[in-house]
Amino acid sequence: MPTTNKDYYATLGVKKTATPEEIRKAFRKQARRYHPDVNPGDKRAEEKFKEISEANDVLSDEKKRKVYDQVGFYSDQIDPSQAEAYAKQQSGQGPVNFGGFDFSGFQGGAPGAQPENAGPTAAWGSFKDIFSNIFTGAQHPQQQRGPQPGSDLEYQATIDFWTAIRGGQTRIQINRQESCPTCHGQAHMGGNMQCPECHGTGQVTQMGGRMKFNLACPSCNGTGRAASSCATCHGEGTISRAETVDFRIKAGTRDGQRIRLQGKGNAGAGGGAAGDLFLIVRTGTHPVFTRQGDDIHLVVPVTMVEAALGAKVEVPTIDGRTQLKIPPGTQSGQKLRLRERGVESAQHAGQRGDQIIVVHVIVPHLQDERSREIMHELARLNPGDPRQALFDKI
Repeated sequence: MPTTNKDYYATLGVKKTATPEEIRKAFRKQARRYHPDVNPGDKRAEEKFKEISEANDVLSDEKKRKVYDQVGFYSDQIDPSQAEAYAKQQSGQGPVNFGGFDFSGFQGGAPGAQPENAGPTAAWGSFKDIFSNIFTGAQHPQQQRGPQPGSDLEYQATIDFWTAIRGGQTRIQINRQESCPTCHGQAHMGGNMQCPECHGTGQVTQMGGRMKFNLACPSCNGTGRAASSCATCHGEGTISRAETVDFRIKAGTRDGQRIRLQGKGNAGAGGGAAGDLFLIVRTGTHPVFTRQGDDIHLVVPVTMVEAALGAKVEVPTIDGRTQLKIPPGTQSGQKLRLRERGVESAQHAGQRGDQIIVVHVIVPHLQDERSREIMHELARLNPGDPRQALFDKI
């Protein structure tokens, strides 16, 4: 019988009125933070993960949660219909009555069952121990655990520039816990040998003063047959295995986007559901194009004549080549826009980004005297000081 109670609600960081969905979300959030795969070698994180797993196992089950709310702890042996009576007995508000027998009269002790100076609570202590075994059960190494949900996994998946834009199939290598193929996740192997503790009856007898109590055998869980831990998974129910996971990249996937693969996380134990696999996408770069959201940015060099007089020049896009109009008098660094020439949006179907062109004017290296004469003539025809505006602002 527990002497201290654990606050499972505080462990998961939820209120006592939390809905099952709120409990599930709180557990998954903390599981991703404290999972041993994310914190290798961190004992504190490992203990924290065990605590939140225990809390989730109880609070995510309606019957277990009902017992916990009434009694203050949970045991597989407590009948939810008797939990309220048990809670009253623990707080001293009334006797416990099981099967029509009220044991409150035995609190003074049966004659000869305790020493004369033992006091009225000594005899009750023996009954209390019996009730503890009834409610909590003797935890035996071979006793089967209830279904335990598998934890989520999180990996970074690096894909190339074009796969992120156009979409496609890719794969990643992960390490995950899978259900043991030998025991099928049950963690033990049932045997046909007779249980040595109960001799095949499935029950053991315990004494409380002058009364006998028949309890389910803790070694075989009341089956009468001996069971042993699975030799393959060593009683864990799962084994570690490297696995190649294929997944689809949607066209327009952005850097940092999360992809959820349901059921591809760690396998559950005892028949519990597997967790999920979360992939954080990291996209590659390109030597010419730069992606910002759904827009594509590109620096295009133009000649001084094209910038001054205007022209139509051929530029690359992610769909191939196209014509770009350079307006007369275009300055170096000026931005021009090709609408809907960017990336197809992964969030909004039918929408597409733009391609932003940054113009870079190339000043020629004059190699002959005739070219220099022409430039001097151009300067005489266009006498202006482009730096005057700087002095005007001082």
